[in-house]
Amino acid sequence: MRSTVHPTNAMIEPPAFDVLIVGSGLMGAAVAHLLRQADTHLRIGMVDGGPPLGSTPGQHLHDVPEPEIWGQYNEKVSTGIQGFYTGVAPSADVGGNLAAATPGMYHLQSIGEDATAMPAAAVAWNVGGMGIHWTAATPTPWGSEVFPQIGENDWRADLHRATELLRVNRCPYPPTAAGQAVAKTLGTLFDSVSAEGRGIQPMPMAVNPTPSGLKERTGPATIFPPIGNPARDDQFTLYTDTLATSIVHRNGRATGVAVRDVHTGDTRELTASQVIVCADAIRTPQLLFASSIRPRALGRFLNEHIFLSGQVLADPGRLGFDLATLDPPTDHEWAADCIWIPHSDGGQPFQVHIMNAVMIDDDRSPLAYAVGLEFYVATEIREENALRFSDTDTDAAGMPRITIDFDYTDADRASLQQAQQVQRQAAELLGPFDPATESAVLPAGSSLHFTGTVRMGAADDGTSVCDTDCRVWGFENLFVAGCGVIPTALKCNSTLTGMTTAVRAARAASATVRR
Repeated sequence: MRSTVHPTNAMIEPPAFDVLIVGSGLMGAAVAHLLRQADTHLRIGMVDGGPPLGSTPGQHLHDVPEPEIWGQYNEKVSTGIQGFYTGVAPSADVGGNLAAATPGMYHLQSIGEDATAMPAAAVAWNVGGMGIHWTAATPTPWGSEVFPQIGENDWRADLHRATELLRVNRCPYPPTAAGQAVAKTLGTLFDSVSAEGRGIQPMPMAVNPTPSGLKERTGPATIFPPIGNPARDDQFTLYTDTLATSIVHRNGRATGVAVRDVHTGDTRELTASQVIVCADAIRTPQLLFASSIRPRALGRFLNEHIFLSGQVLADPGRLGFDLATLDPPTDHEWAADCIWIPHSDGGQPFQVHIMNAVMIDDDRSPLAYAVGLEFYVATEIREENALRFSDTDTDAAGMPRITIDFDYTDADRASLQQAQQVQRQAAELLGPFDPATESAVLPAGSSLHFTGTVRMGAADDGTSVCDTDCRVWGFENLFVAGCGVIPTALKCNSTLTGMTTAVRAARAASATVRR
């Protein structure tokens, strides 16, 4: 079998796969990479409902060669806030038909879901999923974020492998003189409340220099190159514009996936010995529901940290750096520094992501050094925060319509108030700061760091969807992977943590695949 990209208008008879992966994002790419590493002859299929975006499917948009596509992404990304540059406005509508939609990011309300309670929630409609749009920040989970169901040695090994797969760079932006001054100043506030090794430091990111001197983001095609170049693997098949509509199963075994060509409406079944769903934290539980796989916890325990944004113009005189010596931003990199203040649980309960930029005039002379102060505030895990799926109504993809139930507790609001106080203290150390105009609590969904909807558990007790190998309860050969599997409340960005589930799912599937 040759590796090919199949728009399903060809609708040829399907091959039988050893493993079929639903979703071509970072998690699906990692699963494919690990399976291929374990067995070079394994027949792997991958299904994605969206079309390719750019000439290389699965390539991060920061690095695409097409000027128009590159510009659409990079003109928006300088906000540094993921939810601000990931697609259409919530009021836009795809007309009830995703087949007619151009590839990119869409708010859930735009594709027919009821996301009133989480208005900024969005998903990707393209090959590579969110993995071609993400900011590439990969802070390390710690403390309360670590999965309690996993032994310490196994957790460390899985996290190490996840770090390798994402090509995490511990210092992608060497600190400038201004960045060093900011870090030193903020240290007077955070050093005394930070755990050992958890002080101010560069933000780890899946960003690496290339021979050209440009910094490349890790995308799905970086992790598993056959996604972007079908000739790389003659035992891999990628189906694009091919929506997985249900998992076919019988007596506790998945036998394949029913799919629909999004353009013609033609349907077929792809058969497989193992099925791994990596469709994201919204559409993975939606697919299970559509397949009549409905454990009590499905869609429940939806979690997302509160996103408190802010910005202050640093006072060079106060901090002791010379603004005139700072390099202006380039076309490819708007950020001058990317700094991380990890959480330390009780004593310092917030992750602070600090992305800074040199602001310039028309002659590209430095005018100011803007410090972004983004606080991620953990929220309580509650069963009531959930995705509710309809048995009768469908969305623009023809899948069960989703209604989101989501709200904050009194404890969440108290944590936010504390974060606002700390943010103001931090900002006022750096320069003049007006919280009314330079700080904002972003709408729910803005971070796009959704977790918990197919969460992991140690026992099939109604509070989880899968076991510690990411195997869906009651099934021999059906796995889920990605951020939806995360059972803990995160303060950090979710991707690296979610990648540990792809490591576990791939290992378990590889050990049990029938050939």
